[in-house]
Amino acid sequence: MSWTDAAGLAGVLMILVAYAGAAFGRLDAKGVWSLLANFVGAGLILVSLLVADFNLSSTVMEGSWALVALAGLVRLGLKRRG
Repeated sequence: MSWTDAAGLAGVLMILVAYAGAAFGRLDAKGVWSLLANFVGAGLILVSLLVADFNLSSTVMEGSWALVALAGLVRLGLKRRG
């Protein structure tokens, strides 16, 4: 297994764990840990797509996923400041 495959799989695992945690009420979907897991997970998947096996639809999906998670993190950061 290449390092890009490992990065992509780690990203998938992070997103799935965050999703399952939110679905089962163990993790706040709007909380920092869930958003951070989604952002980092999508970033790792993007690395695997951009460095090794490019796929346009998957790249758009993961890029969007990362941007939504980042927007949530920024929202939380601004909320805590003010």
